Amino acid sequence: MKFTELTIHTTTEGSELIADILWRYTNYGVAISDVKDVIALQQNKVLYWDYIDENLLSERQDVLVKAFVPNDETATTLPKIREDLEELSSNCAGFTKLGSLETTLREVEGDDWIEIWKTHFRPLHIGEKIVVCPEWIAYDKKPFEEVVKLDSNMAFGTGEHETTAMCLKLLQEYLTPSSVCIDVGCGSGILGISAIKLGAKYAYLTDIDYVAVESAKHNSEINGVADSVTVAHSNLLDNAEIKGDIMLANITAEILCGLAPSIPKNLKAGGTLILSGIIESRLEMVITAFTAQGLKLEKTLKEGEWLALSFKL
Repeated sequence: MKFTELTIHTTTEGSELIADILWRYTNYGVAISDVKDVIALQQNKVLYWDYIDENLLSERQDVLVKAFVPNDETATTLPKIREDLEELSSNCAGFTKLGSLETTLREVEGDDWIEIWKTHFRPLHIGEKIVVCPEWIAYDKKPFEEVVKLDSNMAFGTGEHETTAMCLKLLQEYLTPSSVCIDVGCGSGILGISAIKLGAKYAYLTDIDYVAVESAKHNSEINGVADSVTVAHSNLLDNAEIKGDIMLANITAEILCGLAPSIPKNLKAGGTLILSGIIESRLEMVITAFTAQGLKLEKTLKEGEWLALSFKL
């Protein structure tokens, strides 16, 4: 089977947004190549290399986001991707730098692509208790661990990105057995599923992306928590009667600010709001938007270029 390798040139800031778009149109893998990830790993002493090309460490803004689309679907898929990129560019104008968005295409042999792609995923330990594990990998959990299985072929949100990891770390700090959790922009469902695995009473998940909704439902089922989870295809919860002890939103800063006035209606008094997907230059904007709704900033986390915040209502 032959594939079209689609490569989009963007920035670190825009890479996750581009990846989210590409996941809508392929089940065969999306990859982000960002030199800043290599630099961060080296500086944090997470990994060591005997040799790194000095040219690699030079300041470059070009980040590559690649997706693989079956050749027989390319003609119909590419116009939709270009349309979504144009809409994203318009929405982000003046807020988020997306780079050139130059697009290149290359035909590749892909008979074994899925199996090769799967070999790059390993169990991921986040915080003290959560282990995010690909569905196809057997993992022997320790007594204190909770394993969240994900079918990463279906949609974005595997826990590898700093924004998701910080949400999971904060969730483990605030969650109690009586907690009702709400995840706005749920993606793969990783946050809501983790909440149930950690002992939450119930979780409501919403997303405007149909693929994400189907992915969250599927992942809830393979984790055995579907009876404790509701997944809705919507921007926010339509039912204002539903109140959460904990609300989570891992989106971009601009979208978070737009949602700010609607958040308190679904958050209990004394409840916790966890936000992520924020870069340094948007931090004060987000804090201002949510403190204006009567929320009090309680904690700030930072990993790489990203920040996460927790508020109390």
